[in-house]
Amino acid sequence: MQAMATTENVQLTLPNADLSFLRTISRKMGWSLRLQRKSGIDKGLDDIRKGKVFHAKNSQDLIKQILG
Repeated sequence: MQAMATTENVQLTLPNADLSFLRTISRKMGWSLRLQRKSGIDKGLDDIRKGKVFHAKNSQDLIKQILG
């Protein structure tokens, strides 16, 4: 009977361009890769925390910012 290998969860932050490379290595090494993507709400809250908010003067200004 083989002893079960212990595992460790690791969080990485890497550029999107390197993601396919990580997937390839994971497959070859037999690792499981699970991506946790942010929801739209989480992205919006991050923008608010970073100050990336815009204020419209009125409804016409809002439409101009959306379409413009």
